[in-house]
Amino acid sequence: MVKIKLPFGKKTMEITVPKERLNGVLRSGAHAYGEQKSEEDLVKEALNAPAGSRPLSELARDKRNIVLIASDHTRPVPSRVILPPVLEEIKKGNAEAVLTILIATGFHRPTTRQELIDKFGAGIVNDPAIRFVVHQSEKEEDMVRLGRLPSGGELLINRIAAEADLLLSEGFIEPHFFAGFSGGRKSVLPGISSRMSVLANHCSEFIADENARTGVLEGNPVHRDMVWAAGRANLAFIVNVVLDADKKVIRAFAGHYEQAHQEGCAFADKLFGADAVMSDIVVVTNGGYPLDQNIYQTVKGMTAAEATCRPGGVIIMCSACSDGHGGQNFYDIFANEKSEAVIMKRILETDRDATVPDQWEAQILCRILMNYHVIMVTQASREMTEAMHMTYAADFEEALFLADAYLGKKDAGITVIPDGVSVIVRPAFPVH
Repeated sequence: MVKIKLPFGKKTMEITVPKERLNGVLRSGAHAYGEQKSEEDLVKEALNAPAGSRPLSELARDKRNIVLIASDHTRPVPSRVILPPVLEEIKKGNAEAVLTILIATGFHRPTTRQELIDKFGAGIVNDPAIRFVVHQSEKEEDMVRLGRLPSGGELLINRIAAEADLLLSEGFIEPHFFAGFSGGRKSVLPGISSRMSVLANHCSEFIADENARTGVLEGNPVHRDMVWAAGRANLAFIVNVVLDADKKVIRAFAGHYEQAHQEGCAFADKLFGADAVMSDIVVVTNGGYPLDQNIYQTVKGMTAAEATCRPGGVIIMCSACSDGHGGQNFYDIFANEKSEAVIMKRILETDRDATVPDQWEAQILCRILMNYHVIMVTQASREMTEAMHMTYAADFEEALFLADAYLGKKDAGITVIPDGVSVIVRPAFPVH
């Protein structure tokens, strides 16, 4: 038997797989990266040599109203590491600058005060010189129109960002299942955009596009909209990091929102790539907390398994989902209709301007369910899991038993992906 540790919530779970059945374990290079410098030094190095931009201290000169877009509670961005050197650069340029940290919730629920403290540290959250504002995409009164996206949808962003003298953002770069990579331009769209703009960008036509896939930027219509939005919002400077399996910084990129992000994506593309090892059963996670807080986020990890699972096979997803489904409409789409074919037909027939919340996540989950049997090892309830067309398992042992029963054999090959959101699975020939 082979023992493999998987991230699960804020802890880990250990699974055992029969050696003769284990076809392969797919890990990104981030899990064994040998960077020796401290996280703080890596961020400072990036700030000292920005890509395609003057130093942040120079940009901050004579800028009174500075706004920093920061990731929300669903992202493992180490803000308490990134922010201190950023603040130092801002103060170096203008000690009198007023800083607002705008939390990019996108379509997520508002971040709580305790979650802000967990992310930034009590010292920064309680600093009277720093104002925190949590973006809420449904509040149209908080938005400003900036024109039409290449997709045709209107771009509306948070007024606080639109009125900034200097707009900055922090974030992290990892594979993203339809935007190609996270980070960079994504801080603006969907990060601080109105629900109207997010819905236009996440339409069924774009999600179905063959270029709207993990690790793909070229020809990606979702990415194209996002880049345009960042430029129109005058995003002046970004600080993005790449993380290892322990959520520690292994490389940082700073500078122009497009050039610095492209450099970060090129690094991530090499680091996160893994060749597919095709199997009838694929075991995967969503990287643990905070990325596996709900089923909505968990779909991302499933797409890595999708790329290395034989059609008709079984995906065993180990994800805590302590917050439940993650979106009422996302849940209702499946709970109110038994046929995945009907669900997909409805989604694909939905016009771009009629996109509904969480439709994109439902579209991708439905695509997976139409081709694979999904078993969830989760803290979400059996009732919720089954209502969303998946099979519930209390632990991995039960999940493997159910997978074998579904396939009708006990010797099916198994591929394990310990962190499904950190891997770009490249096509490979099937294992026979």
